[in-house]
Amino acid sequence: MKLSLAIVALALAIPTASYAQDSTAVSNGEYPNTFSSGSANVSPFTNSSKRFNDWSISAGVGVPFIQSADLTSIKNGNGKNLFGYSAYLSIDKAITHAFGLKLQYDRGETRQGWFNTKEAAPADATGYQQVGARTQYDAISLLGDINFSNLLRRVDNHSPFRWALHGYAGIGTLAYRAYQKDQTSQRLMTEVKPFKIGSFFGQAGAGLKYKVNRRIDLEGRLMYVMTGDDEFDGGGEAYSAINKREEQVSDNFFNATLGLSLKLGKHESHLMWHDPLQEIYYKLDVLANKNQDIEVCKKGDADNDGVCDDWDRQLDTPAGARVDGAGVALDTDLDGVIDLYDKCVTVPGPVENNGCPTAAAAIAGPVTDDTRTLEGIEFDLNSDRILPSNTPILNNAVNYINSSNGEYNVIGATDTRASDAYNQKLSERRANNVKNYLIQNGVQSGKLNAVGRGEKDLKYPECEPATKCPEWKNRANRRVYFEAK
Repeated sequence: MKLSLAIVALALAIPTASYAQDSTAVSNGEYPNTFSSGSANVSPFTNSSKRFNDWSISAGVGVPFIQSADLTSIKNGNGKNLFGYSAYLSIDKAITHAFGLKLQYDRGETRQGWFNTKEAAPADATGYQQVGARTQYDAISLLGDINFSNLLRRVDNHSPFRWALHGYAGIGTLAYRAYQKDQTSQRLMTEVKPFKIGSFFGQAGAGLKYKVNRRIDLEGRLMYVMTGDDEFDGGGEAYSAINKREEQVSDNFFNATLGLSLKLGKHESHLMWHDPLQEIYYKLDVLANKNQDIEVCKKGDADNDGVCDDWDRQLDTPAGARVDGAGVALDTDLDGVIDLYDKCVTVPGPVENNGCPTAAAAIAGPVTDDTRTLEGIEFDLNSDRILPSNTPILNNAVNYINSSNGEYNVIGATDTRASDAYNQKLSERRANNVKNYLIQNGVQSGKLNAVGRGEKDLKYPECEPATKCPEWKNRANRRVYFEAK
């Protein structure tokens, strides 16, 4: 029975957590920039990068009372309630804004039976032997802490909050000394040492926290402690008949406490009081209260395209040009002429013809007899998926190859991230995917041969390693092009 209680408590205390690694992250020991990974959200998990305090120390005092036992604290034989005293001290670690762990030490004394053992035993006038008992205990436990207020907080609740409901559950080891007193004497009935098989116990409960300030929280807590032991109350089987109760499987008690938490760390806010969904409102409130102006771009916006220089991949965008989220001027048909100057925005054409197709280009598409190559089919990092933006180019290639009598190599390439062997296989998958696309759209399979060249065929050879180049150059290296045999 004790083992099953421990297993249930453990399951409540330690929830399953899943972790996933960004496949675009490149670990080079440096803080990643916008060019090193293709993602602005990747940052090293180091203590210096944390924005919230996640450690605290808690302490409190309380009143324990045995509820389920042969000798209880509530409405005993004389109609009285006997309450003991308790205290706790814990070290708290926040894992997320909604879950944390507590390593807690409890010390206290419960009082139960017909009378308080600190007083003289009353005269026996009931026909039963009246006994009083007290139990001094020490406990060490590991508790899981679930912040229900953050877990269930409404998205449309924009106001900061100062109250939080927490749930706790965990297991630990319990040591105690149970004393019993009757009309004649007081004696030690049971003593249990810590860290023994019979000393394991579980506890669960809830607490209501109030945020006094950035450093101090006030908390009222009610815990239910399951000792797993029928001797904790100082009575046991011998006194079940006296109290007219069946033998208890476990002597259990409530512990009501009031305590304080001291939040440690240099940051303004603690992780358990942070709501990620409301962060934008919190920041605006803080700035408004401090009468500060919002600094949109730390390094400015040199080309006035609406993208800060910190993130802009093209710092000299012509005035009036539409740009994407990275500050690069849009080129809808990918013909090398930006939309601002392109007279045929949706149809590719040479630069000398203002982006409009010539008679030869209309037949040949982007592959010409002069270059015998097709450029511009690019891929996301660590991906062989053909992007929707590539399909117009590939459809032009279908028309050109079908109208020619030649055969072509479909050549796949990568940037310089990852190992040579991995990049070789990735480039082969890219080449084969493009080849299969062309065949499915009408090209004869005998005209095509897929070739993977890995990182040995860089459009920008200076990008070795990849961190030396901006992301647009690394993306251009991740490509597939055609070459006439």
